[in-house]
Amino acid sequence: MSRVSSATDRLRGSALGITAGLIGWFVLVEVTSGILQGYYVPLFSDIVDQLGIHDSDVNWFEAAQLLLSALVVPVLAKLGDMYGHKKILLIAAILTAGASWWLAFAGDFWSFLIAWALQGFYVVWLPLEIALIFERGRKQNRGVSLTRRAAGLLVVGLEAGAIIGALAAGRIFTATGDLTLTLMVPAIAVTLVCLVIWLGVPESEPVRGRRLDTWGFVILALGLLLVTSSLTFLRLNGAGSAFVWVLLALGIVAFVLFVLFELRQTDPAIDIRVLRRPEMWPVQATAFLVGISLLGAQGPLSTYAGTDSSLGYGLGLDAEARSYVIGLYLVSLIVGAILFAVTSRRANPRAILIVASALVGIGYALFLPFHVELWQVLLNLSIAGIGSGALVGALPAAAAAAAPHGQTGIASALTNTTKTIGGTFASAVFGIVLAAGAGVVASETAASLGGYLAVWSICAAGGFLAAVLLFFVPKVAFADTLPEEVETVAGEAQII
Repeated sequence: MSRVSSATDRLRGSALGITAGLIGWFVLVEVTSGILQGYYVPLFSDIVDQLGIHDSDVNWFEAAQLLLSALVVPVLAKLGDMYGHKKILLIAAILTAGASWWLAFAGDFWSFLIAWALQGFYVVWLPLEIALIFERGRKQNRGVSLTRRAAGLLVVGLEAGAIIGALAAGRIFTATGDLTLTLMVPAIAVTLVCLVIWLGVPESEPVRGRRLDTWGFVILALGLLLVTSSLTFLRLNGAGSAFVWVLLALGIVAFVLFVLFELRQTDPAIDIRVLRRPEMWPVQATAFLVGISLLGAQGPLSTYAGTDSSLGYGLGLDAEARSYVIGLYLVSLIVGAILFAVTSRRANPRAILIVASALVGIGYALFLPFHVELWQVLLNLSIAGIGSGALVGALPAAAAAAAPHGQTGIASALTNTTKTIGGTFASAVFGIVLAAGAGVVASETAASLGGYLAVWSICAAGGFLAAVLLFFVPKVAFADTLPEEVETVAGEAQII
């Protein structure tokens, strides 16, 4: 028994040291990812002026990047499972760095649009990091719980980076007066991250004998392209466009064909049999539902905060005050991620997911009666933000824990893809809901209160539905398992 205990302690200590160092490097990577997400938003007006485009054209930047990320994330994650997660993470970082430098010197709309879309390769960073940490931790009996805590810390780095980026961009531009020079700052940051990954991150052990299901990914990409395109055009052209519904129908057909095709493959692009496990499908469904509020509700929040309060609703805040509201929401995400990291060691992981989803539902449900005063909006956002912050880290970690060996990368990446689709869906629907009420109130540009109430109701319903679906996850899901190495030593001790 002493030999088994000694082997376990050595294994646990060495793996913990390696994993802790790995987490430190990845926090730096996620800070940079957050900078990319927060840095450009305060500069959009200046970018519009320099490119000579209309404010509405900015929507195409978001649509193009979301579309590219939805297409490439599953492929890159599967390649990480096959050839090593560090190798693919470094390639994704190099591509992001190249796109960031291109953005700094892009002089026209189409060049900037292509570079902006290619910068979306950073979206695969977090799933690959989760897979790397999980694979390192698989050799110790606390591997799964360590991954959950690490995911929370990575989200803290992500949101902190977003705040740093948002605060730094305007100040750097004001100090330099040169937009090109200002846009070089995130490009430098990503370039340095490439060095961090190359020099500081160890490689995972790829699974030999795997193959890339090329036709499966082609069908999946076609389905994602059709569905996300239909949702983008739904937001731009409205529900009256027949083209929108044709694209959506074709996308659904493509997904049906994808499922049928994958069920016949020995090494599928996405293992449908794993995806429909009780510990996996509620996690992926939750990612979709949380994407509704996390990615889709930020625009309505900003416009509501700026709506003239003389209409009987809205906060009437200027741009600077609205940025503080968004900043508080980001801080609440950090608080949620920290709480997740702290509690994940002792608390039941399924319970954490359920409580976090319920907090999202409660936060947005409180908007229905309480939305007139600033303190009410801040309180509601804080509650929803704490739940969302916990889920951003918990979902990819839970998916990785539920995946079999060799599929951790693709499983964690799918939570990002489903979250993106949920956000795209919500953005399209919310745009239509809010536009339907414009012009029927005192202001010709403000959405009606009924439109905002509908948005908050949908977000609340998504949170509560996710909490209900997570009850279908087995109570023992996402638990730590005894490492094979310790089991081997234990067997040798019994023989002796």
